[in-house]
Amino acid sequence: MTAKDVSARITAYKTAVRAMREGRFDWEMPDAVGDEVGKLGEELSLLAKALERKFDEIGKLQQIAEEVSAGLFLDDVLSRVYATFRPLIPFDRIGCALLSDDCRTATAHWVKSDRPGQKIGRGYSAPVAASSLQQVLETGRPRILNDLEAYLAEHPDSVSTRLIVAEGVRSSLTCPLIALGKPVGFLFFSSREKNTYRNMHQGIFLHIAGQLSALIEKSRLYQQLFELNQRLLLAERELKQQATHDALTGVFNRGAINEMLQSELARAQRSERALGVIMVDVDNFKQVNDSQGHLAGDHALRAVAARLRSGLRGYDHIGRFGGEEFLIVLGEANFKSASETAERLRLAVSAEPVPCGDRRVTVTISAGVAVVEQTAAINLDQIIAAADEALYEAKRHGRNRVAARRI
Repeated sequence: MTAKDVSARITAYKTAVRAMREGRFDWEMPDAVGDEVGKLGEELSLLAKALERKFDEIGKLQQIAEEVSAGLFLDDVLSRVYATFRPLIPFDRIGCALLSDDCRTATAHWVKSDRPGQKIGRGYSAPVAASSLQQVLETGRPRILNDLEAYLAEHPDSVSTRLIVAEGVRSSLTCPLIALGKPVGFLFFSSREKNTYRNMHQGIFLHIAGQLSALIEKSRLYQQLFELNQRLLLAERELKQQATHDALTGVFNRGAINEMLQSELARAQRSERALGVIMVDVDNFKQVNDSQGHLAGDHALRAVAARLRSGLRGYDHIGRFGGEEFLIVLGEANFKSASETAERLRLAVSAEPVPCGDRRVTVTISAGVAVVEQTAAINLDQIIAAADEALYEAKRHGRNRVAARRI
């Protein structure tokens, strides 16, 4: 081997090193020669293969991190972990347990397996102190158990190990989740085969542990915030319901139905159309209370309100005006249609007896219809007064009937 040949080989090695430094591995190594320079070439080839694997691994980890980061809620993040991690860490099952605020208890939050028959599901809890999980947190490194049956034989009091073995799991990789120095939980990669996990799998997880832990904690806090916001919205709706609806019958209360009437009147005035209202009174309601008791009377009022409401259109409104009186605001109505609606409601209420305590009693209503055909110069009080007058007219003529008038 001449000095010129050696120099050429060294130049080729320099080119290979420079290419590897730039992340390129598509170069060709000169034919191996069994001298010291040749041995250097062999080592460079091995280094190139190792670096190429590492670059590929880092690239996959980056892709996985980007995919997992796209999740917003915790369960979505964990589902993405399940879908993307398999090329780097083998598993048949993944579980996630979250730590309590005092880090004393780990509670299963999420689990997904290739097969049914899970023994440890969401909500399962176990103490952390004096357990193997405590050791995982203290070391901050993933723990490998490649023969869970043997581990169970050595630790027969471990309930979680007994359950996971009953699922068919034979080896596990337990990974601590530590976000900004604070333990938040664990990821459990599990396999039905013994001797599945190696040190390389620990290393792979450690490459992304901090980012993944922070992401899981952030998504958990976001989910808690979202759930809190949903509860607040529900509470707000319930408060609004209580403020605008009658507690007994579930229809609008007097204040709310007056607001509905005012709104419909303004709309009718803008569009120069007619407006109809119906004032309803339950006939002889005092007799129901006196003969059956007030609880039975309450049942009767609820039944009447339900029948009235079911007979209205979606854009009509009904409210309890006071005692046994109801006010109905018709979204769009003329004299004919308003009168027909009132008659239909009257028949619906009396069609079947209503439950009153241990009896069923036939209940009837009287209805007064007021239709405003020229809405420009009228107010809410005048409309209600007209409907009230029509109602009393119906009562004077024997009850269980409809009286109507134009304004």
